[in-house]
Amino acid sequence: MSMDFIEAMNELEREKGISKDVLFEAIEAALISSYKRNFNTAQNVRVDMNRNSGVIKVYARKLIVEEVLDPRTEISLPAAREINPHFQLEDIAEIEVTPRDFGRIAAQTAKQVVTQRIREAERGLIYNKFVDKEEDIVTGTVQRQDPRNIYIDLGKVEAVLPLSELMPNEKFNHLDRIKAYITKVENTTKGPQIMLSRSHPGLLKRLFELEVPEIFDGVVEIRSVAREAGFRSKIAVHSRNAEVDPVGSCVGPRGTRVQTIVNELRGEKIDIVRYSDNVDEYVANALSPSKVLEVQVFEEEKMARVIVPDYQLSLAIGIKGQNARLAAKLTGWKIDIKSETQAEEEFGRPRTSTDEMHQDSVSVD
Repeated sequence: MSMDFIEAMNELEREKGISKDVLFEAIEAALISSYKRNFNTAQNVRVDMNRNSGVIKVYARKLIVEEVLDPRTEISLPAAREINPHFQLEDIAEIEVTPRDFGRIAAQTAKQVVTQRIREAERGLIYNKFVDKEEDIVTGTVQRQDPRNIYIDLGKVEAVLPLSELMPNEKFNHLDRIKAYITKVENTTKGPQIMLSRSHPGLLKRLFELEVPEIFDGVVEIRSVAREAGFRSKIAVHSRNAEVDPVGSCVGPRGTRVQTIVNELRGEKIDIVRYSDNVDEYVANALSPSKVLEVQVFEEEKMARVIVPDYQLSLAIGIKGQNARLAAKLTGWKIDIKSETQAEEEFGRPRTSTDEMHQDSVSVD
């Protein structure tokens, strides 16, 4: 090998981050196979490539024995001591067997190995980069689409966004810029495979982290997210600082922060509610924008019975039960909603329309 080749190896290490030692080891391993294949030998050999000069030597490795039965793999003690007088039985003696024209074979093999290793290293670097971004947001460009997937260019890799992971009625065109949530990163034989989603609840959570400094700094914490993509979402937030309003922080001045997220999600409605360790208060907040009169908690069943004013019943339940369903997902509690009249008829609860519970939440359309 020439010095130009060694310099090329150094350049690869600098530019692509591929370890020169790893390349040398891979070339040496490949040269062993090339030697055995080209010279039709079953010898146990070692190939050594000088890291500075590029000089390649092949050594046959033979076991030192008293009686040689297979001269391809064994050598007698007297013969071995001609090479090195310190050899003992059962040692391994190495004898140089470098063929004269091995340089041509070595150059061809090295080129193949380096090309393959560059490809593998680039795939590895891409995988390592994106595996750390799993459950995070990335921005890319729409490249193409087939009946099942949209393919997103993320720079050095193409990610897959299944059509099933889009929001309803959402369409993208060639070269559109798109934000998506990484659901899975796998290292396959064809390279890294990155799966994306626009409907995952994690997308909503990451968008709030991007838009709300208090969340990014850890002052405000997102405790739970419930989402029916493209229609409505609920997010429960808690402040670690009593002087910071978690709901107000997420809404932002004149609603600018949450409106940015609503726009990104194509008008998806978002309810921002205050998290509470008190189940009755948390459930009442989760049913925003409906007003709640009373919450009865049944710990063993992990169920909460909620009583709302008659005129708020349809709002509490939501269209096709959506509001109640999202509140249940958000809190992790089963929620049974009754109107004030229903509660009076079924449980004998007195009608008290003026005793609405205090709720801390904001709904954004």
